[in-house]
Amino acid sequence: MSLFAAQPASLTLAPPSAKPIRWGQIAIGAIAILALAFFAQIVAQSQSVQWAEIPRYLVHPSILSGVLLTLELTAGAMVFGIVLGCILALMATSENLVLKALAAAFVWWFRGVPLIVQIFFWFNIALFIPQVGAGDYSISINDLVTPALAGFLALGLHEAANMAEIIRGGLIAVDRGQREAATALGLKNRQIFLTVILPQATRLIVPPTGNQAIGMLKASAIVSVIGMQDLLTQAQAIYARNFLVIELLFVASIWYLAITTVASIGQHYLEKSFLPKNRHSAEKPRAWRRAS
Repeated sequence: MSLFAAQPASLTLAPPSAKPIRWGQIAIGAIAILALAFFAQIVAQSQSVQWAEIPRYLVHPSILSGVLLTLELTAGAMVFGIVLGCILALMATSENLVLKALAAAFVWWFRGVPLIVQIFFWFNIALFIPQVGAGDYSISINDLVTPALAGFLALGLHEAANMAEIIRGGLIAVDRGQREAATALGLKNRQIFLTVILPQATRLIVPPTGNQAIGMLKASAIVSVIGMQDLLTQAQAIYARNFLVIELLFVASIWYLAITTVASIGQHYLEKSFLPKNRHSAEKPRAWRRAS
């Protein structure tokens, strides 16, 4: 018997077929690149923009303080929204009809009313409730609800309504068979929630939560309408004095892009850590599996 007998067809690795050149996609890509380069050239050659001022104002003390306040507002409102959203989601998934109704009403109101309306509402809450107190002690709402607190309440409550729906969706997405199997094993409701339901729901909750955090960062710019000293407000205050409107808007945009880019990278690795381990294992090609 010859040692050079033909190998079975199932063990032969077929050479990869060359992909056809898609000239249409190449042409569309080239047109898009040319259009982008043309637009960038027009912007760069504009005589109305003092480009040398942008790097200087990127590290201006007022701008840096606005960046810090924006980060603090985003983090605080996001933490508040997640905690309150968890409570509302548990209320919405409970068997108590009163709790479910209260959670539904909260979500209906704070998701349905535009965020800018909520900001103005909290900023002008003194028109509705002038003072609060007990007995001889009272405090003016104008002294209590500062622009910072009004912005925090508006963003935090709005985010809580959104997070309540995200968390509720993640909890109800876990198959009921999981709960039934855990009950059959003798686990208590608290054990079932912490060890069975919550770990599976977290994988569904984390990605949209990251998107909400990035959206919150950009939405925080809306507090400039009530004079809160965030990044956009500081940029507006500076260009109101020196009339470098476009330059300061570029400065604010660069900072927002930098922060959202870092947040997006963090979100990517956070989501990756919650994926099942076998999602990352490379699968062998079918031809190689046949040969082995």
